[in-house]
Amino acid sequence: MKIWLDGALRDAGTAQVSVLDHGLTVGDGVFETVKTVDGRAFALTRHLDRLARSARGLGLPEPDLDEVRRACAAVLAAEPVPLGRLRITYTGGLSPLGSDRGDDTPTLVVALGEAHPRPETTAVVTVDWTRNERGALSGLKTTSYAENVVALARAREQGATEALFANTVGALCEGTGSNVFVVLDGEIHTPPVSSGCLAGITRALTAEWTGARETELPMDVLERADEIFLTSSLRDVQGVHRVDGRTLAVAPGPVTAKAIRIFAERSAADIDP
Repeated sequence: MKIWLDGALRDAGTAQVSVLDHGLTVGDGVFETVKTVDGRAFALTRHLDRLARSARGLGLPEPDLDEVRRACAAVLAAEPVPLGRLRITYTGGLSPLGSDRGDDTPTLVVALGEAHPRPETTAVVTVDWTRNERGALSGLKTTSYAENVVALARAREQGATEALFANTVGALCEGTGSNVFVVLDGEIHTPPVSSGCLAGITRALTAEWTGARETELPMDVLERADEIFLTSSLRDVQGVHRVDGRTLAVAPGPVTAKAIRIFAERSAADIDP
């Protein structure tokens, strides 16, 4: 595996980040996960725009997006795979031990791993932990992911691949690494960004291409929705056949199946929508 680290391609065995990097010591960093198809990155412009927004929100220096593009191109050329996960990580760089940042330049890492198509449907669970829609990191894609690790482990214990969070006022928010959509009386709804959810790239494209509405939704909507589906860079659009103890009668339902088809067609027609 070839990895881009601070200006150059390196072998995985020699690509080393300092133990004093702020991304390691306190999770001071942002990242993007980009789907790649036959060596081409999907929706890269949208991902880089969000990387910059997350960096600004965290108070990091603005990333050089031209350099990030060069890094992505170099890694993709070095490691072509039919379906891949391109990971772009941008951290606070060398810093003192503690929350204060140092004066060093940020660290940029780009790596590529092979991915596999997801099943058409999956099971999800809800968890008691909440997203803080008023927190400093709300809406930012940061490397502070331990909460997601814990929630996803809980989901795995229960035979599911995703855990869904409410926010602090009990509204449906998001998954550990996905956005959630529900179908009510034939209409598609998804929580607004104000709920504290990440403004997902696949979420935005799905909403645009299917006419989904942003709606504040109580958590119990999962008990009565006609259909439920998830979106993320590597899931694309994935139906839900079970949520907690509830098994949906048909999954993917007709509205979800149409959303899956639309997303597949539109994304195949334009690599950078």
